[in-house]
Amino acid sequence: MKTLLTFCISLFVAVAVIAQNNPQQNYRVLGADKKRVAIVNAKGEIEWEVPNESAREIHDIQYLPNGSVLFQTGYTTVVEVNKDKQVVWKHESKPKEGYTGRVEIHSYQRLKNGLTMIAESGNGRIIEVDKDDKIVREIPLTLEKPNAHRDTRMVRPVASGGYLVCQEGEGKVIEYDKTGKIVWTYAMELGDRPRSPGHGVEGHGTEVFGAVRLKNGNTLIAGGNNNRILEVNRAGKIVWSIDNKELPGIQFAWMTTLQVLPNGNLIIGNTHAGPENPQLIEVSRDKKVVWTFKNWDVFGNNLVAAQVIGVKGTVIR
Repeated sequence: MKTLLTFCISLFVAVAVIAQNNPQQNYRVLGADKKRVAIVNAKGEIEWEVPNESAREIHDIQYLPNGSVLFQTGYTTVVEVNKDKQVVWKHESKPKEGYTGRVEIHSYQRLKNGLTMIAESGNGRIIEVDKDDKIVREIPLTLEKPNAHRDTRMVRPVASGGYLVCQEGEGKVIEYDKTGKIVWTYAMELGDRPRSPGHGVEGHGTEVFGAVRLKNGNTLIAGGNNNRILEVNRAGKIVWSIDNKELPGIQFAWMTTLQVLPNGNLIIGNTHAGPENPQLIEVSRDKKVVWTFKNWDVFGNNLVAAQVIGVKGTVIR
């Protein structure tokens, strides 16, 4: 009896440890699509939601440590909404002095110092604003093909105080220092496939979407309609990649969201890929799929802005 009891206790402890070490069981997904911003729990249920009727498309989002969510309500406006669904902070971008064209926001993040970074396409700049919405820093962008809709997509800070900027229209990831000087550039290429039109799995191009700097100094790139995830070193050499049909049963379309987990796994966004494919994919460095998210009741084919929350440890995104 004692042996049986000891075995049962050991089995219970083992099962508990397995459950504890299986982080995807506790994942919650924050996303914006179908004119809503929502948090979906591990069961697929909406646990928090606010309407977002005026936003045509949202290309960035951020879950803040205080439980608020930073998102855009239109091309020119970013808001912080708290857990009680109240707007507690707001920024609206307008044409800068000397410019009279359109302005569009496609990326924004609350920084560790409390400022908020906002990338302004059209204005061709990155601004950092304080809690009173005062601009405290401005970084000009170098644009060969200015376009208010395509100047930028994801923009993320780097340790030096500058930024990695995905310049969609030019097909380049460019690192700027804090004065606006270009210190590194990676130009996207088509790989072994010809350019083809379309937003879905049939489209292929160099319109890059996302990039983050890894701890090893390399840059991880979500290729947009390049349909690939690339890791490139400072010399511009591809040192690791996942191609569009490399994961069994999954086809890549517009690659968007990037999250690097503490265990090295990546969570990547697969936008415009249709209901046959997951909207988010967690994949290990040996290219094993360990978790997917596909919820077409809450979000649709335009789930670009997404963040998996509830991950323990430091996440790069």
